[in-house]
Amino acid sequence: MVVQDRPVLGPAALVTATAVARRFYLDGKSKVEIAQELGLSRFKVARVLEQARAAGLVSIEIKRTSEINPELSETVRAAFGLRHAIVVDTHDEDDQPLRRLVGRTAAALLGDLVAEGDVLGVAWGRSLREMTAELGTLPACTVVQLCGALSRPDMDENSVELTRNAARLSGGTAVTFYAPLVVSDPATATALRQQADVQAASRHYDNLDVAVVAVGAWAPNQSTVYDALSAREQRALARGGACAEVSGHVLDAAGIPIADGLTERTVNVSVRQLCAAREVVGLVYGAAKARAARAVLTGGLVTSLVTHSSLAHALLEDAG
Repeated sequence: MVVQDRPVLGPAALVTATAVARRFYLDGKSKVEIAQELGLSRFKVARVLEQARAAGLVSIEIKRTSEINPELSETVRAAFGLRHAIVVDTHDEDDQPLRRLVGRTAAALLGDLVAEGDVLGVAWGRSLREMTAELGTLPACTVVQLCGALSRPDMDENSVELTRNAARLSGGTAVTFYAPLVVSDPATATALRQQADVQAASRHYDNLDVAVVAVGAWAPNQSTVYDALSAREQRALARGGACAEVSGHVLDAAGIPIADGLTERTVNVSVRQLCAAREVVGLVYGAAKARAARAVLTGGLVTSLVTHSSLAHALLEDAG
C-alpha cells in the first residue's frame, strides 16, 4: 500500500528498518557491522536503509552552518565553468559591509587553496585589504606583490603592506617593490621595471600558483585605477569599450584587454601571467559591478569567484 507516494512498512519491516536506521545514522555503525549484529546480509541492510528513507522514517536535512549559500554558489560555479564560486548570503547592499563579508570569505578560501611552498600573488583593492585583515594562518609560502601602489585618501595600506601582511601570517617570504601602479608615460614605466626589486617580483609572475585580485568597474569609486586617471583618460577608455578593471588591466565587455596605451604605463603582472596561474581568485561586490564581473568571467580571467547573493543573482540573470 502507498500513502502520498510513500510505501507503508508493515510492523516487522518497520521494526527492522528502525533498528537498522538507528544504528547506521545515529550510532555511526557500518553496514557490515549492522548485518553481523542483526543477522542480515550487507545487501539486505542497504535495501532496508533505502526503504526507511522512501517511507519517510529517515529524514536527512542539510543545514547551513555559515553565511555562505552553498546552493547558489554551486549554481554560479556551474554556470560559468569555475573551479570555485563562493557566494555570501546577505541582504546588505552597502559597500562597506559587503567588502568585509567578501574579504573575510576570500581569506577562508585561501586557507583551502594555498599549499606549503606555493607562490601566492596578491594584487590591490579595498576588498583585498579586508581579506588580508581577516587572514588566519596560511601554509608557509612566497607572497608576491602583483602591482604597484596607488594612494587613496580612504586607505592607509598599499599593495606593499597587503603583501607583507599575508606573508607574515604564512610565515613565508614577502616579495615587494616600491613603485606606483600607473605612471605618466611608457618610458618611466620601463625604467621602473628595470629596478632590482621590481624584477625580483616579476620573476615570480611566471610561477604563480594562486593569485588574488579585485574586480573593479569602469566608473567613479568603482575602480582605484579609474579614480587615479584624468577625466579625459576616463572618457577615452569608456569610448573604447572599457567595462572592468583588474590589477591595472582595463577590459571590455568580452573580458578582452583594451589596447589603449595604459598598459605601457603600468607596473604590474601581465594578463598572460595571471591566466597561467593554477588559481586566480576574483573578489567582487556591489550591484554597480555586475557588468564588470560578467566581463571578467566571460574573458576567463579568474578561475574562482567570491561574491554575494544579489550580485550572483544578477550574473545568473545575465547568463540566462
